Amino acid sequence: MSDEVVVTADTIEPPQKKVGIVKAAGVLGILGGIVLIIVGVVVWVMVSSQLRAENITVPDDAMAFQGQTVAGPFTAYVQADIIQHHALKISGGKTYAELAQDDPVRTTMMNASFLRTSLFTSVVSFGVAAFAIGIGILSILFGWALSRLASVPVIVRRSTVTRA
Repeated sequence: MSDEVVVTADTIEPPQKKVGIVKAAGVLGILGGIVLIIVGVVVWVMVSSQLRAENITVPDDAMAFQGQTVAGPFTAYVQADIIQHHALKISGGKTYAELAQDDPVRTTMMNASFLRTSLFTSVVSFGVAAFAIGIGILSILFGWALSRLASVPVIVRRSTVTRA
């Protein structure tokens, strides 16, 4: 019989590639995501408070949100829609451009158009804020995933060693 002993040994090898840039990209993604979320929330609150300060109440003949204060994207959209409805009723169904230049209703249509444009601008602002928040969340998730990938474990190889 031989005096050979079979032993299992673990060899530890460092990762073959540097992962610092991946880790940095992950951290930057997380930080950028946090900034996007903060900016999105600030814009949402700012636009909402400015709309609320105007004390606009959705009229009873609107398609939804009757009696509510305009303070969000849905109430702003509904208010813009009802302004158009009322303005077209006043003008007999004609738009600003279709009215004669000396028509006194033209000024009312112009003001209605300005109000609608302002309300639609706030609706777009809410959308951009929500988009920034969503992209911020995705950026944090991707940054976290990159950071996890950069934390590559040390490679362990198991080998059998025969000793005499």
